[in-house]
Amino acid sequence: MASQNCNLTIQGQGVNLEQLGLLGVFLAGAIPWFEAIGVVPLGILVGLNPALTVVFAVTGNATTIFLFAFGAGAIRTRLLARRQAKNKEGESPRLIKAQQSFDRWGIYGLALMGPLVIGTQFAALVAVAAGVKPLKSSLVITAATLIWAGAIALVFGVFGFEVFDRG
Repeated sequence: MASQNCNLTIQGQGVNLEQLGLLGVFLAGAIPWFEAIGVVPLGILVGLNPALTVVFAVTGNATTIFLFAFGAGAIRTRLLARRQAKNKEGESPRLIKAQQSFDRWGIYGLALMGPLVIGTQFAALVAVAAGVKPLKSSLVITAATLIWAGAIALVFGVFGFEVFDRG
């Protein structure tokens, strides 16, 4: 079957459908709890380049991981103030449970489980709330996300999962 190069013209600029797909992968990867590891299989299934799909999905995801990690202090302060306004003392039960998970598994366990269990952005918030520096939290969780996304792309490549033929 002959390969077709699908291009769109947007105000005089040629835009390749794969470029639009990769932009979609980047944006979807940045959505909290959608996760890069959910976007990578979808990108590969529709025929996007697996390596580029991993790069764009993880980059989108990392963007929000860094935002959540560096904003964690402000978010935590706001949540504590809101609890105090309701005459409740201390941390919320949910944050206490997340802290207990962190105490049990540490930053590396949290980073590896984050994409599968609680979401990478929430993992970054928990890690920073537990005392991990925002930069370390962001880098470790992003690295774990890259490992997961790469492994998924590799599995899809080995087994040849693809809905549309790239030609």
